[in-house]
Amino acid sequence: MTAPSRLRALWGASHPGPTLVVTALAVALGVAAGLEPWRVVVLAFAVFAGQLSVGISNDAIDAARDRAVGRTDKPIARGDVSVRTAWTAAGLLVLVALVASAALGLVMAAVHALALASAWAYNAGLKNTPVSIAPFLVSFGLFPSLATLSASSPAFASPWATVTGAALGAAVHLTNVLPDLDDDAQTGVRGLPHRLGVRWAVILAVIGILVGALAVLLGPVLLGPALQGAAGVGPVAVAFFAAVAIVAGATLVLALTRRPTRALFRLTMLAALLLAVQLVATAAV
Repeated sequence: MTAPSRLRALWGASHPGPTLVVTALAVALGVAAGLEPWRVVVLAFAVFAGQLSVGISNDAIDAARDRAVGRTDKPIARGDVSVRTAWTAAGLLVLVALVASAALGLVMAAVHALALASAWAYNAGLKNTPVSIAPFLVSFGLFPSLATLSASSPAFASPWATVTGAALGAAVHLTNVLPDLDDDAQTGVRGLPHRLGVRWAVILAVIGILVGALAVLLGPVLLGPALQGAAGVGPVAVAFFAAVAIVAGATLVLALTRRPTRALFRLTMLAALLLAVQLVATAAV
C-alpha cells in the first residue's frame, strides 16, 4: 500500500467529522478568549492532532469488533491499513499534540494530556461500563480551559464554562452511540446509553443540554466571565438560549410521547450543536 493510501485510510479511521468539529470549536474559543493569532493556530494544531489520535485509537481497538458486524465503512476493519500502523500513528499524534500544547504552556500541556488520557481510557474499555459517560464529562469539561490556558496569562475557565463543556460532553456521548446500538449489542458493548435505552438516553442528554444552556446564560453574571470579553445577560445570550431551549424542549416532548426514531437522535445532536455555538457566541459578545 502506498503512503498516500495509508494516509487516506488513517484519515478515514480518525472520525474526521467530530475531529474537525472539535478543532473548529477550539479555534472559536481561542478567538473568544482573545488569543494572539499564532496561539490560536498552535491551539488548533494541538487539538487537531489529539483528536486524530483519539479517533484512530478507537478504531484500532474496535477493529475486530467492527469486522464481526461487517462495518465496511471502517478502513482498519476493511484492512486498508494495518492495526499496527494505526497504533503507531495514534501514538505519534499524541506526542505531537502534547509537544504543540507545551509551546503554549506546561499547564496547558498537562490539562490537554489529562483530557486525552480520559478519551483514550474510554476507547480502552470504559465504553463498556456503566461509567462510560465519565471520560466525556472530564474531557469536555476541561475543553474550555484549553483556550484560556493557552493565553499569555493562563487561567482555568470559569466554573460555568466547565459545567457547559461537561454537559455538552454528556449529550454527545448519550446520543453519539445510539445509531450503533444494534451493532454494539452483537459485540457485547454495554455502556451507560445501552443500559438506559434510546428513550432515557435522549431524555438525559436533553436535560444535560438545558443545564448547559442555563450555565451559559447565567454563569457570566453569577460566577464571572470565563473568557475575555464575556458579558452579562444580553440579547445575543437570550436569543441563543431560546434557540437551544426550543430544540431541546421539542426533543424532550418527542422522547416522552413518541416511539424513538433516528429523527430524535438528529434533534438531540442539533440541540448539542446549538449549545456549543451558544457557548462561543456568549463568550465573544
